[in-house]
Amino acid sequence: MIRKTSLGVAVALSLATSTAALAETITIATVNNGDMIRMQGYTDQFTKQTGINVEWVTLEENVLRQRVTTDITTKGGAFDIMTIGMYETPIWGANGWLVPLHKNVNFNTNNLSEAYDVDDILPAMRGGLSHEGTLYAAPFYGESSMIMYRTDLMQKAGLSMPEAPTWDFIAKAAAAMTDRSNDINGVCLRGKAGWGEGGAFITAMSNSFGARWFDMDWNAQFDTKPWANTLNFFKTMMDASGPKGYATNGFNENLSLFQQGKCGMWIDATVAASFVTNPKDSTVADKVGFALAPDTGLGKRSNWLWAWALAIPAGTQKEKAALQFIEWATSKDYIELVAAKEGWANVPPGARTSLYENENYKKVPFAQMTLDSILSADPNNSTVEPSPYVGIQFAAIPEFAGIATQVSQEFAAAYAGQQSVEEALSKAQDITNEAMEAAGYR
Repeated sequence: MIRKTSLGVAVALSLATSTAALAETITIATVNNGDMIRMQGYTDQFTKQTGINVEWVTLEENVLRQRVTTDITTKGGAFDIMTIGMYETPIWGANGWLVPLHKNVNFNTNNLSEAYDVDDILPAMRGGLSHEGTLYAAPFYGESSMIMYRTDLMQKAGLSMPEAPTWDFIAKAAAAMTDRSNDINGVCLRGKAGWGEGGAFITAMSNSFGARWFDMDWNAQFDTKPWANTLNFFKTMMDASGPKGYATNGFNENLSLFQQGKCGMWIDATVAASFVTNPKDSTVADKVGFALAPDTGLGKRSNWLWAWALAIPAGTQKEKAALQFIEWATSKDYIELVAAKEGWANVPPGARTSLYENENYKKVPFAQMTLDSILSADPNNSTVEPSPYVGIQFAAIPEFAGIATQVSQEFAAAYAGQQSVEEALSKAQDITNEAMEAAGYR
């Protein structure tokens, strides 16, 4: 008996060891945004369904961009799935750096399954994550940008937010709502350096002022009046009505300020709506209204278009497992899972058409404004004057990230009072023209 028991234990241990050895683990790099953090909380359900373990590398937005770009360009192989966006995906897909998820031809083992329903992805999101008709990343959530504002403070100021306000109204309302004695800032906006942080915001804003990054011959345009108007307006308004240290505030910093009741208005990603209206996290959850991003009457609003999406770097040894995770995390079933656990207001927005046809989701107070903002953003026609690039808050060329990171650093220095707006724009002009000449555009 003792021998049989010992043998049985030995066999059981051997099987357990073999199973553990066979269990696959994938590593995912992602951004430290709320929806991504929420997704990590449900990962055990994916592991239970598939037997695939998941290791997360969760990083601040600027750091994430640096890490995944370095890894994929050097073929480092640190990640099996990367969280990337509409800027990187078409460029990296064209370079052959990403595994195709869905082609316009027959399905194969590298593609998303038919049950996944690729056609349900919002056209704007699918188009922005594709190159020549091939989808290279699946949107976890999609977004534009819009105004989130305190209805009580707006009323107290004796003002009413238009559904489609101008920047002049925003500056007026910000001044009226600012109450330094109670630590309330009229407006909170991104000033943080980084092409996808403050750089993205000011570029989208500049479109509404008639600015553009390049003319049709790829000459930098920072020496023009529209860019001077944009930066001077931004800095003047933020100095008067923004939070102290706004030059270092990005998405997460402003989210925290708004949730603490320290912002009258916040213009940022539509995805933030679920966080500022969640009573578990936000002290002003029942006092938030929504409006379209501002304009100046020139025909372009200052809202962007973006998706945080999951992509598989070419060369991973765990392609099949990575594809399984992407199908799970960006599926209709995942949306239903979050809705059942946390309510429809907290599901990942902006990615699937069916979500906006769902009667339960239509009741969410910010659902329609999010969709309207997404549908009004046109990456192919983002500027008042013609421009040679695709993109709203970025120009979809490989050199843009490096150039815009440097430019945003100069802008942040101007916001902080370390140099004048004129100096920042002059440096931006030189930085951009020199880089474009070196790259052979001019």
